[in-house]
Amino acid sequence: MSFFRFALSFPKFHSLLPIPYPTFLILSTWARHFSHSLKNNNPNHNHFNLVVHDAVASFNHLLSMRHPPPIFEFGKILGSIVKMKHYSIAISLSKQLDLSGITPNIVTLNILINCYCHLGHMPLAFSVLSKILKLGYQPNTVTLNTLMKGLCLNGDVKKALHFHDTVAALGYHLDAHTYGTLINGLCKIAETKAALQLLRKIEVRVVKPDVVMYSTIIHSLCRDKLISEAHDLYSEMVVKGISPDVVTYTSLIYGLGIGGRLKEAFELLSEMVLKNVIPDVVTFSTLVDALCKEGKVKESTNVLAVMIKNGVKPNVVTYSALMDGYCLVNEVNKAKCVFNDMTRRGVTPDVQNYSIMINGFCKVKMVDEAMNLFKEMHRKNMTPNTVTYTSLINGLCKTGRIAHAWELVDEMQDRDQPSNIITYSTLLDALCKNQQLDKAHELLMKIEDQGIHPDVYTYTILIDGLCKVGRLNTAKEVFHHFLIKGYHPDVVMCTAMINGLCIEGLFDDALALLSKMEENSCAPDAVTFEIIIRALLEKNKNDDAKKVLHEMIARGLL
Repeated sequence: MSFFRFALSFPKFHSLLPIPYPTFLILSTWARHFSHSLKNNNPNHNHFNLVVHDAVASFNHLLSMRHPPPIFEFGKILGSIVKMKHYSIAISLSKQLDLSGITPNIVTLNILINCYCHLGHMPLAFSVLSKILKLGYQPNTVTLNTLMKGLCLNGDVKKALHFHDTVAALGYHLDAHTYGTLINGLCKIAETKAALQLLRKIEVRVVKPDVVMYSTIIHSLCRDKLISEAHDLYSEMVVKGISPDVVTYTSLIYGLGIGGRLKEAFELLSEMVLKNVIPDVVTFSTLVDALCKEGKVKESTNVLAVMIKNGVKPNVVTYSALMDGYCLVNEVNKAKCVFNDMTRRGVTPDVQNYSIMINGFCKVKMVDEAMNLFKEMHRKNMTPNTVTYTSLINGLCKTGRIAHAWELVDEMQDRDQPSNIITYSTLLDALCKNQQLDKAHELLMKIEDQGIHPDVYTYTILIDGLCKVGRLNTAKEVFHHFLIKGYHPDVVMCTAMINGLCIEGLFDDALALLSKMEENSCAPDAVTFEIIIRALLEKNKNDDAKKVLHEMIARGLL
């Protein structure tokens, strides 16, 4: 007979349970489900700062007293340590409470759950829920919300929703924070539609949707470029008497910005100011970024001036957007002025700032200046990331310094910065342009062996390089290998192959591939036809060239 069947045979067993038996059973099942592989978490004493040291000393002092104070005094100290994000320390101190025989209360247990959630130890978090039940406490809203938030933070949104359904069915009180957490979790995993459905469900419950829920979904819709839907939701919340806040407006401004609707974005900025919603650094930075991406760098500097005039200090993101904008229009020297200005204004450049500048210099072939910034990063003990390295490798390759580029690839590996497909495509392009086709072919095979999946652009680089030096058979092998892998060629790849066939005078094969492009929904473009026509004319096949030209005209490509 199982424990629970045996227990149910006792008439008074139900009265011994801290909560009704079915509730205890269901929540205990949840707790057991997440309570495997328990591990100790000791604090790292090397990272104590003075404030934490004092808090720990105070805790130990209270613990050593002959008559320790009430548990809530310990809870205050634990709470302060958690606010400083020293979760492992708080866990260790909680264990000391247990060893001292001091019974925790619901507050200290909730703090412990929060610590485990932030460290990603969800099984341990649910083991604390089990302990709450065993001690006869009722899990409160904070307990349940913390567990749901922990699941969401650790990528288990579906489990969070299932847990919500479980506790809701048991009659536990849930609040706006609960649903805000779940909606945020869904939006973070791009399940915006599901988040909207959850919003509709809670509208019929006691809990009322708030500005946080609406803003979270609006931001997610804008990120998905569903601007009209986001604006409709914004209008809906206003009709319902829910006042939009700075996050709501900033999200909409972001959406309008990425949609190229800058006039509407500025109209919205004016509206929020009229409604006494003060734009913050994120709002202004969003506008600066949107303008820069449209090439309107001068207008973005005007926004920066207004921002500073209104007492909003630009941050590293603001300066990044402006620097990137100047680099996009090849005004790299002005970008460097911004880079220097941010330092003078007390904003420390980060890896992204350096990467933007290095990429900007490399684009205009000022590789030595880029190298100087790269060396400056090393002097400041900053670790360049994959983007930094790839930008510099690209610059070195385009100026013929391939050996130096390979040295950086080795350095990347030494610094645990993984090379990506963009890095390798850059190297592949350089090898092909220097007619080192065998090395390029070997590199492609090496990339695949490393588990990196080359894309159509990567294959096209090699195929085009092989065709241009007359190695059509090898190009065909690479093309066939590409198709066997289940990839679909695009117009650029097919045009490269057609060019190779035309160079070898294989016009029937070139025209056959032209027809296959149609069959595979890969419409040839003007460049494809021009290559065939030019090659036919060079071989004095004028009649065939006329036929292809007529087809080109019929397609509206001329």
